[in-house]
Amino acid sequence: MINFPRAKPSSLLVATIFAISAVSMAGCSNSNETKAVDRLEEAEALARVKALEARAETLKGNMPAASDMSASAGGGDAAGAASGKPSIKMPDESTIPDDEYGAAVRRGLQLANHTYKELPNNVGNQLNCTSCHLGNGSEAYAAPWNNMPSIYPIYRSRAGRVNTIQERINGCFERSMNGKALDLDSDDMNAMVSYMSWLSQDMPFGVSPEGRGFVKVNKELEPNPETGEKLFAEKCSVCHGDNGEGQYNDDGTYIYPAVAGDKSFNDGAGMARTYTAAAFIKGKMPFGQGNTLSDQEAVDIAAYFTHLPRPVKANKDKDWPNGDAPKDVRR
Repeated sequence: MINFPRAKPSSLLVATIFAISAVSMAGCSNSNETKAVDRLEEAEALARVKALEARAETLKGNMPAASDMSASAGGGDAAGAASGKPSIKMPDESTIPDDEYGAAVRRGLQLANHTYKELPNNVGNQLNCTSCHLGNGSEAYAAPWNNMPSIYPIYRSRAGRVNTIQERINGCFERSMNGKALDLDSDDMNAMVSYMSWLSQDMPFGVSPEGRGFVKVNKELEPNPETGEKLFAEKCSVCHGDNGEGQYNDDGTYIYPAVAGDKSFNDGAGMARTYTAAAFIKGKMPFGQGNTLSDQEAVDIAAYFTHLPRPVKANKDKDWPNGDAPKDVRR
């Protein structure tokens, strides 16, 4: 491990110390004209200097090393601390145990990143779980999986009943993957749940973490798909293609995933809904430039590409059986 030097006191703090010292020396420069009040000010200035020096040493001793992973460069930890909720982060892979459970965790990680190649009988397009669940399924505001196994079972209005985590996973296979459900007791289903459970280590049971789901967008905004088409061409097509078809390697795996067409999610997927897609776009797109679009721009882009041709989900008329469907649901 590389040992990084401790951080030095800030330049502002050092400058302040020198400035106070200079004032003190200036007050002593003419002893014949020094008054009692000057002596008092000089003593107070010297005391402030010593207090600042002591503070600088304290700060220097408490600064984390640059290699300290607990000092997050992102805003997730800070946001989590402010909200009192646990924060999303990817655990160190060295914590995966070297046993049967660890083998299941590693298989789950493999499935997350290579779903199309590993489960061709269950994936009907050419997407992976991490097409949407970014950062190995462990990136804040990109639908992370951290602590999901302890939050489920929960009631989901789309199903109109309580769902288990396994049913939630299969919902993604049938919608986002435009494919077929895994057997509930299969090794691959167990691997995915095991991986999600490993992501959740040290998180309090049943607590929704900061960064769950996507960022929020204003759902009262009226979408303008014509503007969205222009914005898509300007900001999205360089990766996702002129018609949202994606870009691919020679083996059929994608460089950038399809957001429309036969190789994309079907119209029953959450990402096929305008405001859900807009929330993902707002927080994470263009890739590496998240939160640079306005809510209106994100809504307009989503309104355009979600209504491009794509597979049709069978039996989607059975969704939201209690009549509480959101306004952007595809029918």
